[in-house]
Amino acid sequence: MVRLQQRLEQKQTLQPQQILQATILQLNSVNLEERILEELEKNPVLEQMEDTSELDETPVDDNDLDWEVDEYEPPNVFEQKVLKDMPIPQSKDFVERLVDQLNLCGFSAQERIVAEEIIYNLDENGYLAVELELINDRFELEQNEVLSVLKRIQTLEPRGIAARNLQECLLLQIDKVEEPFVYTLLSEYFDDVANHRYDQLIEKTGCSEEKLREALIIIEHLNPKPGAGHENIEMTTVIPELIVYERDNNWVIVVNDNWLPEVRVSQEYVDMLAGELDKKAKSFIKDKVVNAKWFVDAISDRRKTLTDVMKMIIEKQPEFFQGNTDKLRPMKLQDIADELNLDISTISRSTRGKYVDTPYGIYELKSFFTEGMVTSSGEEISTMQIKQLLKDILNEEDKKHPFTDEQLKEILNENGFPVARRTVAKYREQLHVPVARLRKNI
Repeated sequence: MVRLQQRLEQKQTLQPQQILQATILQLNSVNLEERILEELEKNPVLEQMEDTSELDETPVDDNDLDWEVDEYEPPNVFEQKVLKDMPIPQSKDFVERLVDQLNLCGFSAQERIVAEEIIYNLDENGYLAVELELINDRFELEQNEVLSVLKRIQTLEPRGIAARNLQECLLLQIDKVEEPFVYTLLSEYFDDVANHRYDQLIEKTGCSEEKLREALIIIEHLNPKPGAGHENIEMTTVIPELIVYERDNNWVIVVNDNWLPEVRVSQEYVDMLAGELDKKAKSFIKDKVVNAKWFVDAISDRRKTLTDVMKMIIEKQPEFFQGNTDKLRPMKLQDIADELNLDISTISRSTRGKYVDTPYGIYELKSFFTEGMVTSSGEEISTMQIKQLLKDILNEEDKKHPFTDEQLKEILNENGFPVARRTVAKYREQLHVPVARLRKNI
């Protein structure tokens, strides 16, 4: 016999207003302008104001800052190219192109939100950077529901995107029907393939040396980093979202959006709601007024969030804003999220693809975030300092006898940096330096 039970539970769901705020926040200035113009066409209640406002300037108190601009130009400054009589290309970044592909997947409204959450949590190599359990908990969904969305995202281009590890990334790029032997190697003997245990592979699979060689050639042509190399290197210019400068020993934050169309809710339509209207017309206008208010508030919230995030970056990276641009303190997205009492995904959206114009050049906001470690002396430093030391060691090494990763680890350990060999290998790869045998010169 079926029993009826009454149960009280709390469930967290995203409201339409929250979805709009998240969408507006993740847009850069160029795409925000497009969205504003699109909304002006769709919603008659939204109207454009005449441009009479000044730049929004927010001072940051910091009486201890005392530095002068030097001639140092950091390597990640984006120079603005002046190309006369040529339009600026309206290009989309890698993440935006993935989001566009979601329109072909037939997602429901809830699935679409989960899909975008997954895409915005991909790292620079295209791998899923968070555990699925965290997404399950965030949306209070079963694991198989989130996994179903992930599987459909993994069919997008480029192949191998949204994988959770290297093995899954490579398997996503292989057709099991067309290349069954290659698929078997990657799915059942991945460790042997990764560690070049060719004799064991021949023994375990019973294949010939020639067949194994052909399979390995196919594997070598797969892309282990499907998200890398998709940045638009032909971009003509970068429009900073923020401008920061020092005035009277205080840092001033300027939201660089005065050139965007300024919008407001039309008072004429608001007044119409108080008049004599039939039920259908009144419902239509009311919905449009609500949507217009949400849109205006979302733009205002975006400005406030960007300003608050920039304030915290200045406070947590004092050395950089004193002129030592190669001195970044360890800082994670979660650190800013905790300080501002915001979700980490909000901080991610506000820093991805957003740039700030500083006295030392234009930087992407996410470039201020770096991992850290504790030295043998107990000092916490940024991993960027370790990478710089590693780069100097590699530049000065004897190319006839280059250092192995193990030797590099020992040198760094002697300098007070207790890193493991696999950490050295990771940093070396991030510096785009090959292994020792490929660096050796005759």
